Amino acid sequence: MSSYQVLARKYRPQRFSDVVGQDSIVTTLKNAVASGRIAHAYLFSGSRGTGKTTLARILAKTLNCHDRSDDNEPCSKCPSCKEIAAGTSLEVIEIDGASNRGIEDIRKVNDTVRYSARAGNYMIYIIDEVHMLTKEAFNALLKTLEEPPANVAFFFATTEPHKVLPTIMSRCQRYNLNRISTTDIMETLKNIAADLGVDVEDEALTTIATLADGGLRDALSTLDQLISYAEGKITSDIVADLLGLMPRDVFFDLDKSGAAGDITAAFTIANDVFSHGKDIPYFFEELIKHYRTILLTIVAGNNDTNETLSENDRMSYRESAAIYNKEQCINILEDLADFYGNIKTMPSMQVALEIALMKIIRSHKMIPIEALVAKLADIENDVIVAAKETPQQRNTQSVRDTMTMFSAVELDGTATKKKTTSQ
Repeated sequence: MSSYQVLARKYRPQRFSDVVGQDSIVTTLKNAVASGRIAHAYLFSGSRGTGKTTLARILAKTLNCHDRSDDNEPCSKCPSCKEIAAGTSLEVIEIDGASNRGIEDIRKVNDTVRYSARAGNYMIYIIDEVHMLTKEAFNALLKTLEEPPANVAFFFATTEPHKVLPTIMSRCQRYNLNRISTTDIMETLKNIAADLGVDVEDEALTTIATLADGGLRDALSTLDQLISYAEGKITSDIVADLLGLMPRDVFFDLDKSGAAGDITAAFTIANDVFSHGKDIPYFFEELIKHYRTILLTIVAGNNDTNETLSENDRMSYRESAAIYNKEQCINILEDLADFYGNIKTMPSMQVALEIALMKIIRSHKMIPIEALVAKLADIENDVIVAAKETPQQRNTQSVRDTMTMFSAVELDGTATKKKTTSQ
């Protein structure tokens, strides 16, 4: 029985054209291959799941491919391509920088560099998580990087390029990989689901892609879980249930409660979050995303074209945008950011969440800055007008005010007297 292959491995790109969201880097590398301008060291940096190691492997396959295509893609059929894909190539050595980080490990690399690859091929070293190497290990690598033997290349991958020694970085061609857009992740997931014959709701794809935070590998891992969990169509409710998310309706209900001044909603929502065992810091992250989306909707107005939202959610956000103003949203976001930063130091997460939700609801009773400025301007105008009046005008006005007051009292007294007499 063959072992199951997870989606992230099964659908791992094998050609440059398969790589998602890194078009400019792919074009640069293919042009370098076409012109023969291959550097002796490359540094691929970026967040998790964006394709750093994948690009390094594809470039290695392309350089050592025996039947490269006209558009500089590896054939994936020749012995060299198959060996690299299987991880058995003697000319492409992959090293985990996290577990082989010492000076002795790098000295072994320096010793093997002298052995040549087959004629016309490159000897390639792919070091993943290179930032984990010790300072001594980096220093041991410097001389080899500065004067490498012919047809030897180093491909480094890291999520933390700032930890790589500047002397190493200066000897590399550096490529910063972008976070993959939510739209690209959704499109990739949709194609894979179709290939697998799995029915996935668009709103569910949106949630998966958004949670991946720019990492396609994370999105594929989540889809893998959902396929195992769901019985039939994968819906947004199934995604929320498996991943421990609160339904988005909870956030829209909070907006309506704020408009109605219903402070009890804060306790109801906080209790639901805790009773369902939801992750509190993550719930704060979702709150921040929610009010950021409302703010963007207010700013964009009728030009709102957020492609990551379903049509139903887009309409709901427009309704919420009508409840708030920009100043409110900014204040709410500032408060939530403070709560999120201090949540782990608070004695009770539930109380912290209740306070945060109450502040959101109370924000509707706060006077907007624009209205306050206008009121102060009116008061200032009244003061200026009063200052310009002459003493005689002010005395005359004072007499008129006094006569009006006594007339009102007299009329009121007469009316009362008549009423008493008639009784």
